[in-house]
Amino acid sequence: MAKQNLRDPGNKNSVVNFGAGWVVIIYCLLMFFLYVGMCNDGANITAPNVAARLGLEQGDIMNMNSLAGIVGVVFFIVVGQINRKVGARITSGVCCIISGITYIIACSAPSIAIYTIAMCFVYGSIMSAGYVAGGTLVATWFPKKKGVVMGYTTMGHNFASAFYVQLVAILIAPTAVATSVGGADLSNVGANFPGGIVPIGIAAIVLGILGMLFIRNTPQERGINPDNVSDEVYKNEYDTTDAVEGDGGWTTGKLLKTKELWLAAITTGFFQICSVGVMSQLVTRNIQLGFTPQAAMNVMTILALGGVVGSWIIGIIDDKIGTKKTMVGFGVWYAIALLCNFGATDSASPLVYVSLFMIAMGIGGSANFTTSLPTSIFGRQGFDKVNSVIFPIQGAITALCFLVNGVVQKMTGGEIKMAYLVFAGVALVNVVLVLIVNEHRFNRDWKAAHPGK
Repeated sequence: MAKQNLRDPGNKNSVVNFGAGWVVIIYCLLMFFLYVGMCNDGANITAPNVAARLGLEQGDIMNMNSLAGIVGVVFFIVVGQINRKVGARITSGVCCIISGITYIIACSAPSIAIYTIAMCFVYGSIMSAGYVAGGTLVATWFPKKKGVVMGYTTMGHNFASAFYVQLVAILIAPTAVATSVGGADLSNVGANFPGGIVPIGIAAIVLGILGMLFIRNTPQERGINPDNVSDEVYKNEYDTTDAVEGDGGWTTGKLLKTKELWLAAITTGFFQICSVGVMSQLVTRNIQLGFTPQAAMNVMTILALGGVVGSWIIGIIDDKIGTKKTMVGFGVWYAIALLCNFGATDSASPLVYVSLFMIAMGIGGSANFTTSLPTSIFGRQGFDKVNSVIFPIQGAITALCFLVNGVVQKMTGGEIKMAYLVFAGVALVNVVLVLIVNEHRFNRDWKAAHPGK
């Protein structure tokens, strides 16, 4: 074996040398882009346009999105079992294809009933692709570098926040976007909206096909070790006594009786409530602060691009100090950001810009933890089984953010700032919950590298 660099033995410390693993990283990034665009941040433009087409209030559409997210939990349960049987490659590809088809149907739906049914499939399929199948890929390929890898993959969230609304604005009439998001005359809004969504749906279908052709379930199928480390490092610092395939000794009943599973699901879900809830209505909030509709979208783009850096930094911190400590810091940071935004009265307030910077740095962080924390606790052995149980709980909790936004808008006549206060409270409560997590309780790879602990 070639002599190893003493500062980076066996490539175990590199945050860029993933070899064939980059194919998996980019694939997961693109799935996250579609997920955030279709389900979360894209609601800034799809919700008002769909509402205008159907003659409804925007809050009604947000409530249906929340319902679709909750119903999507059924998909997560089913897809989790399918993922265990056929593998993440096939599961993610088929889910992407379903999401593309049903997204086109939802955005051209003639009634709120058809819209809601189609969105149930959108939420269930694209979230299953990114988090159920994608989470399994990350845990299997990058068990010890999952923090920085999730930092890379969740850049897809940030790119969607930056460009998705603008992309749809280009695909449909720009004037329709401005009036619909601004809450002005909606009589002519959305004429080109259904057709403008078709290219996005097709992109999801193509991604699914490419995934089934080029993605592999394990790094060994590409001739490399997990985390792309050397054979020596893999032998000495990873648990090699049990294969990754199989359930890792877990059953559904055993998992549901395990405190760490519930803590991992609840804490990561709560942070997703905060992040998704904020970003899905950020354009509306900025308009209420006095930004023009176009300026509000531009602000969102700038924030999201800043968030690309934030995602990477959070991933690096995660791998350096541990997921638990990183989550505690993230919760305090995000709560302060939301309280600053709540206290702002107009677009000239310094609190606005402080909060927007802090939100930008944390955009991708919450999504990092959805895979990073369960991987830290349970490791890669049997992760597809663990994820099949944990993600439906995470998804159900995350979907509540749309309910909060919808109820607040209905109660306050469209005022969204009170929802931000609720999300700040959720973040602070979550910090307390994170503190009682046993971070490495079942992680065999971590124990192999830290004998006696």
